[in-house]
Amino acid sequence: MKIRIILLLPVLFITFIASGQTDPAAVKVLDKFSSNALGAPSVSMKFILVTDDLAENRHDTTNGSVIISKDRYKLDLKDNIAWFNGDISWSYLVAEKEVTITRPDNKDDSFQNKPSEIFTMYKKGFKTRLIEEKPDSWLIDLYPEEPDSDLTRVRLTIGKTLTDLKRMEYKRNDGVVLTILVKEYNLKFKPEQETFIFNPEKYKGVEIIDMR
Repeated sequence: MKIRIILLLPVLFITFIASGQTDPAAVKVLDKFSSNALGAPSVSMKFILVTDDLAENRHDTTNGSVIISKDRYKLDLKDNIAWFNGDISWSYLVAEKEVTITRPDNKDDSFQNKPSEIFTMYKKGFKTRLIEEKPDSWLIDLYPEEPDSDLTRVRLTIGKTLTDLKRMEYKRNDGVVLTILVKEYNLKFKPEQETFIFNPEKYKGVEIIDMR
């Protein structure tokens, strides 16, 4: 189950902002959200990840954090840490004490290769709808245009004061629902290049598998 969460999380971030034929009110909010994120030195979030697997009757909760800066990121979960410096990706499985190094395809626009795409994906592939406007937030649903998509809906709660992500729910066709509850959302952190690079000096004794 732990590995499954790790595999699903990048997809979750890829799809957390998307649209196609769209509600203008929803797009207006997403445009501002996107502009603020892309104009910042980084987007830094601390969150609680809740996984509900209806098929297996499982409920899991874990804390995590992510820093995204242009096409670089660091994703930190209890059982897995991932780094990407824009060219090379490192994935560290804590329990196995194993690091896998890969070089993603430069034509690949997935989170692993181009994380900044999460802020512009709403321009294609999904329909959007502003479900509810509250005094302090907007609730927006995203629906895939492709009938064979593996998800049914992405639901976002975006705060009004800072146009920040408060909550996201990712509902899949296989009965898995992933929910990110954002505890901290920071656009002011200025990360160094080393933030996005695996440092073997800090993880002595791990097995390194180089697949470049």
